[in-house]
Amino acid sequence: MKRIEFLKAPMDIATMEETVSFIESRIETGDFLQHVVVNVAKIVNMQKDSVLADSVKACDLINIDGMGVVFGARFLGHDIPERVAGVDLFHELLAMSSKRDFPVFLLGATPEVVCKTVDKVKLQNPSLTIAGYNDGYFWDDEEAVVDKIRKSGAKLLFVAITSPKKENFINKWQDKLGVDFVMGVGGTFDVVAGKVKRAPVWMQNAGLEWFYRVMQEPSRMWKRYFVTNSKFAWYLLKAKFSGGQ
Repeated sequence: MKRIEFLKAPMDIATMEETVSFIESRIETGDFLQHVVVNVAKIVNMQKDSVLADSVKACDLINIDGMGVVFGARFLGHDIPERVAGVDLFHELLAMSSKRDFPVFLLGATPEVVCKTVDKVKLQNPSLTIAGYNDGYFWDDEEAVVDKIRKSGAKLLFVAITSPKKENFINKWQDKLGVDFVMGVGGTFDVVAGKVKRAPVWMQNAGLEWFYRVMQEPSRMWKRYFVTNSKFAWYLLKAKFSGGQ
C-alpha cells in the first residue's frame, strides 16, 4: 500500500477491497490498527490545527474519503484509483466482522441514533456480535467509557463523533481501548439510523455530497462548506503553481 503526501496530509492509495483485506489481516494477527479517513474539510483544518494533524498522522491507515480529495490529488499528479468512503467501509467491515465473528463496539451520536443504528446493523447482519454501544455524550468521564469498551471484548470500535474530537479521542486513548481496530466514522450513524439522507450515487461520484448536505441543513452547513471548499481550492492552486504536492 503506497502512502503519499497531499497538501501536508499523509494518505494511503488503496481500493476498498485492498483496505478491507488489510484490516482483516491485521485483526487476525492482533496488531492494533488505527484508521482514519480524510476529506476536504479535514485537510483544510489540519493546516492550522496541529493537534488534529498529529492525530491523523499517527494513524496506521489513512483512506481518501471525499471525491474532492480524489480530484485534487489527481490535479496535482497523483494516481488515485478510487475513494474509500467511510460509510461504505463501515458496512463492508460489519459484513466482514459478521462472517469472521469479530465483535464490534459502536460509540457516538445521540442515545436515540446509536440505538437505531444497532437495530439497523443487526437487521442487515444477523450474525454480527455487537459487544456494546454508547452515545457520544460522555466527555465528563471519558475514562469510564474507555473502560466499558475495553471490558466489552470488542475487536473493532467505530467512533461516530465529529472531527476533530473523534481523532483526538482515538489518539489519546488508543493504548487503553483494548480493541484491535478503531475507526472514526463521523456522521455515519445518522445516515444508518435514517436521521440524515445520503446523496444519490451520481452526486457522490461528482463530488457533490457536500452540496446535498447543505440542501438538507442549509442554516448549519452552508458556511462550513463554503469556507472549507474555498480554502481547499486556494491551497490546491497554490500547490499546483508552486510545484508542491
